[in-house]
Amino acid sequence: MLFFIFSSMRSIDLNCDLGEWREANGFQKDASIMPFISSCNIACGGHIGDQDSMRSTIRLALEHNVGIGAHPSYPDWDNFGRKVLEISPSELKANLIDQLSGFISILAEEGGELHHVKPHGALYNEAAINPDVAKTVIEVIQEISPWSPVYTQEGSFFDKMAKVSGVRLIYEVFADRAYEENLRLRSRALDGAIIHKKENVLEHIHQMVIEGKVKTYSGKMLSIRAETMCLHSDTEGSIQLAMEIFEYLKLNGVEIATA
Repeated sequence: MLFFIFSSMRSIDLNCDLGEWREANGFQKDASIMPFISSCNIACGGHIGDQDSMRSTIRLALEHNVGIGAHPSYPDWDNFGRKVLEISPSELKANLIDQLSGFISILAEEGGELHHVKPHGALYNEAAINPDVAKTVIEVIQEISPWSPVYTQEGSFFDKMAKVSGVRLIYEVFADRAYEENLRLRSRALDGAIIHKKENVLEHIHQMVIEGKVKTYSGKMLSIRAETMCLHSDTEGSIQLAMEIFEYLKLNGVEIATA
């Protein structure tokens, strides 16, 4: 069911994690999704990605006037960056500096500018609850790209520490992920973490973007702040879902624009 509103124009930045190619058709999937988003988060080699994938995805984003973000992670190809690594803050900092520096260098060579930074997977989630990891990520951003905003979830440790440090934040919600009552994402290891059905995804984004609320996995309705919304490219049917979300938001009076 479609919901229509006729009040003043709302706006959301629709972002997608790209450059995460595992199969031969990975580039084509990115190319198919790019026309329907306003910003992208490009893998920097930590969980996946290399110079070729970064350059190709950057060129696609420039072609479609899509905001370009760096998507650094724990150095963990084996687990796609979705496992917390027991490494020291200094090791993590050095690796993240390498990822961001390399990405920004390639981006400059391609004639682009960095719009934002978004940590990937386990790094994103751990920075939300672990002050040491949050501090490390903030230090890296301040050292390498202090002018760049960071995509994060409101109310996390990272949110609070970044504000104190003067880092600009853009608050993110997830189109295809379920939430717990603490507003953290439901673990992918649990049933119901991924929202697959189109109808459920559209209801989920309507509540978050238009109503400013989210229905948790347990059924509780909570307030949530949505400035940018992520669709994962590795979600089943992501190309069709990107098209559906794009059309749904437009029909409901929501402008899709870079935050």
